[in-house]
Amino acid sequence: MRRNPAESWDALREKLLVAPSLLSADFARLAQEIAIVERAGAQVLHLDVMDGHFVPNITFGPPLVATIRRETDLWLDAHLMVSDPLRFLEPFAKAGAGSITIHAEVLTDPASFRAEADRLGIRLGLAIRPDTPIEAALRASGSDFDLILVMTVMPGFGGQAFLEGSCDRIEAAAAFCSSAPRRPVLEVDGGIGPATVAEAVRAGARWFVSGNAIFRSPDPAAAFRDLQASLDRHTVGRQ
Repeated sequence: MRRNPAESWDALREKLLVAPSLLSADFARLAQEIAIVERAGAQVLHLDVMDGHFVPNITFGPPLVATIRRETDLWLDAHLMVSDPLRFLEPFAKAGAGSITIHAEVLTDPASFRAEADRLGIRLGLAIRPDTPIEAALRASGSDFDLILVMTVMPGFGGQAFLEGSCDRIEAAAAFCSSAPRRPVLEVDGGIGPATVAEAVRAGARWFVSGNAIFRSPDPAAAFRDLQASLDRHTVGRQ
């Protein structure tokens, strides 16, 4: 039986965890890839949704998310890199996403998104691109969100390097999250691997999206465990 989503969120939001990004998985054997990281201890799967408009790439839609939902009980964290996210909240929620993140750059009416997320029973995230002033974006609308996603690469492609200056932006978001009424989870996405996870931890991140470092390694299960262990080592005494 699937866990109650609210109970899952209440437990997960307090954790420091690695969220494997399925964008880097082998889609020809997606069920096996999911099973590998689930057995290795993953608790959240990150789903990068791209529409070919907001970003130049196209990935997948609600039908594939529904397929993933049938394969696993893990929390599904959908990141919508799309031009018109409001119309997609319901399809992705019905497909099984527990949290859905939209971009500050296409956010027009935060209250409408909040109302729709509450109606659907999902958690709502706000993603911020590296070229968007982060403090202004958070002041404008961050209080309406359950999760803040700091992009540490430009959205649209996997396998990019962690951008210089990202830790200053993570620190600014961490300060916001610690005082915001909803106490949102702080997630980072882009170039997260063994060489960068320590920087992101020290800056205050809580969830760490990682794709290539896990699924493009010879042993994805070991890569996931090593990343999570590295995260745990760097967070001793911080939780």
